Amino acid sequence: MTGERLTRYAHGGGCACKIPPGELEDVVAGLTASRGAVPADPNGDLLIGLDTGDDAAVVTLPGAPGGPAVVATADFFTPVVDDPYDWGRIAAANALSDVYAVGGRPLVAVNLLAWPRGVLPFDLAREVLRGGLDVAAEAGCHVGGGHSVDDPEPKYGMAVTGVADPARLLRNDTGKPGAPLTLTKPLGVGVLNNRHKATGEVFPHAVASMAALNRDACAAALAAGAECATDVTGFGLLGHLYKLARASGVTAVVDAAAVPYLEGARDAVRAGHVSGGTRRNLDWVAPHTDFGTASEEDRLLLADAQTSGGLLVAAELPNHPVIGELIPAADHPLLIR
Repeated sequence: MTGERLTRYAHGGGCACKIPPGELEDVVAGLTASRGAVPADPNGDLLIGLDTGDDAAVVTLPGAPGGPAVVATADFFTPVVDDPYDWGRIAAANALSDVYAVGGRPLVAVNLLAWPRGVLPFDLAREVLRGGLDVAAEAGCHVGGGHSVDDPEPKYGMAVTGVADPARLLRNDTGKPGAPLTLTKPLGVGVLNNRHKATGEVFPHAVASMAALNRDACAAALAAGAECATDVTGFGLLGHLYKLARASGVTAVVDAAAVPYLEGARDAVRAGHVSGGTRRNLDWVAPHTDFGTASEEDRLLLADAQTSGGLLVAAELPNHPVIGELIPAADHPLLIR
């Protein structure tokens, strides 16, 4: 790792720097209802778009009925760790995750880089890009250039294009009562990243979790016949699960004792290393959640703003914990037991 503390240049770290979900929904609500948002003569049918806040856009190819659909997404954020190479790896894995979350395979990506050119040396930017390139290569995804701007705050990510079988998509609005809920990565990277930013402590197991691709989890979900999934990122487990339950017209039950956490996550919460993004997530879902006897610590961890988290799949997957189930719609979209 270099001696430069990249996280000091960021007002928020990783996906915790997202615009709060409630505010974002207010902004885009008018756009989804706008007639001008629909092309007069579309070049393909939009299979997944903005309506339910899903993970990526999916559109059919014109003149290719029954053929593969195109998946498009973009994701970028401020430094989540101080090591530039690791930041690049994490940001790339996070962007690629949106393609996997809808059941797709990434084909090509372009870099999105904002850099304070008069403050941080370009050697660090090169390491960020190298990290992104290495993870994209692991995913079998080409990187074909990108775009950069001079910015007071460093930011990095990718716009990714992929393909998917339109008959085998994973969506957040297709959950059905009786389906188990499986989580493919442990929670807790948000509070560990916040502790890293505050203290400089490095958590290699958190970095490894964030840099890991969701490729195998996507393949397992499709093999299990799953139709409903999302990835768990900046809105936390509860935020993304609330969107899934609302879009599907069901209630999601979470067994708090079954949710896996990274080592040290609870200690980080107890030490006060909770991001503003996590607290905003909790405020957003609280009116829609029956927390039962869940402690404040558990509530914060369940709402913890994840960066490059796992997939949350409405099906049982081998070697991953079942953390709850979907049931018919009840008084609240979310129920914690």
